[in-house]
Amino acid sequence: MHRVGFGYDAHRLIEGRDLILGGVKIPYEKGLLGHSDADVLIHAIVDAIIGALAKGDIGEHFPDGDASLKDVNSFVLLKTVMGWVKEEGLRVNNLDTTIVAQKPRLSPYIATMKEKLSGVLDVGTRQINIKAKTSEGMGFCGREEGMEAFAVISLVKKNPSE
Repeated sequence: MHRVGFGYDAHRLIEGRDLILGGVKIPYEKGLLGHSDADVLIHAIVDAIIGALAKGDIGEHFPDGDASLKDVNSFVLLKTVMGWVKEEGLRVNNLDTTIVAQKPRLSPYIATMKEKLSGVLDVGTRQINIKAKTSEGMGFCGREEGMEAFAVISLVKKNPSE
């Protein structure tokens, strides 16, 4: 069995919040606004996993009106959906992601993001790809009003002989 999921998320940038991407706190004068820690990268990954499992979307399972999720670390959400992956007898084959942000420069933090994600996804860092792109000054990301992230994940049978 082979399943593929696509995920997307976007959050507004505001002053007075930490910028957390891929579980890494990145020095910047603005952070992402959201009910949780607003980690747009992890939210896109969670959405991709939920899609691969054909279980709807992130908002159905982790609604922003849920008080227990206020300011929650997005790794909690990722660990939850990874539990579902294991319950289905599946594992992550690979993950490809893109973060769209005009600023700050994210390349110095990508290796750390991959390392943190690899532990929760139970894969090597070579199975995780994170790209950081600008939008050349166009759109809400280009105007530095927010950030967005895209993720595609491939899940395969944990034991291929089954």
